Amino acid sequence: MSTRSEGTLAERKRRLVSNELTEAALQLLALKGFDVVTVDEIVATAGVSKRTFFRYFASKEDVVVQFLADLGAGIHAELAARPAEEPPSVALRHAVWVALAACAADHPDHADRTLRVVRLILRTPALRARLLEREAQWRDDLTAELGRRLGLDPATDLYPQLAAGMALTAFDTVLQRWSESDGTQDPAVLTDLTFAVLAPALDAGSPS
Repeated sequence: MSTRSEGTLAERKRRLVSNELTEAALQLLALKGFDVVTVDEIVATAGVSKRTFFRYFASKEDVVVQFLADLGAGIHAELAARPAEEPPSVALRHAVWVALAACAADHPDHADRTLRVVRLILRTPALRARLLEREAQWRDDLTAELGRRLGLDPATDLYPQLAAGMALTAFDTVLQRWSESDGTQDPAVLTDLTFAVLAPALDAGSPS
């Protein structure tokens, strides 16, 4: 077997274990609450050792926030892929919607589980704080990308950082409204409404 094949198999195994741990943790946390569930319960449910758990996650907070970890990268990648001539409000709306669509997938089971986890994060101070830490990095990444797209230096021009902050505020607002409505409000409609409010400021302040 080639080194590349071995690497691929090892990576698949890591993803499988990580997914099993994440699934077990999310089910327990959504059912019992964050403060009640222990790492011992998570590993027992997942059928792995405690040592294995800490090979993948530093804490149970990391397990929960991990399910949103790729969303920031998705927003950044989508923004980078948008046509250069698009107004910032349109490009940012598409970028944010990619992340929100991943949360509110069409399959009811996925959407229900995601809704429970979003509610858990937003209602648990420790998890909310971890999400905000992640979003700080997302904001930096979006700021740099907006600077690149618009030919602005984020160190001297306020627009990229302010626009990135507005986009993430939109993301948070839609998640909050979706969670508070128990999933009855359509995230796509909420996203459109949110960016309709932000678009004048985003586009008026853009140099393009």
